[in-house]
Amino acid sequence: MTAGAGHKAAGAGAGGSIVLVSAALASHGLPNFEAMSAAKAGVEGLARSAAASYARHNIRVNCVAPGLTRTPQTTKFTENNKVAGASEQMHPLKDLATPEQVASALAFFLAPESSFITGQVLAVDGGLSTLHPHHAQEYGV
Repeated sequence: MTAGAGHKAAGAGAGGSIVLVSAALASHGLPNFEAMSAAKAGVEGLARSAAASYARHNIRVNCVAPGLTRTPQTTKFTENNKVAGASEQMHPLKDLATPEQVASALAFFLAPESSFITGQVLAVDGGLSTLHPHHAQEYGV
């Protein structure tokens, strides 16, 4: 789909923006989620490669990688107190994403003010993919 959209937009000559959606688990290993981790890591690679391919046509390609988000699709996880609590504890901000927070990241990439940003992955995951303050205690900090 990205190639089709990219080729069509490139032919139109107007430039544009494509935003793909990955997931925090693409860069943060999570037990029993091997297939999804691999698939979402592939989406991030696709975004970077497509950004390189279509930059000459002024088409930007970026990616948003949310952590667990409270949606109807995730109620199996988010409405289970044990699972939701464990997930919240994994996030440095001790919360889960909302659809509005993820939508804001998508809107950011689509906005004209982001016209010089391409090939990037924006984590909307409460610090899960990059911050590990829980390890500080293990190291005596």
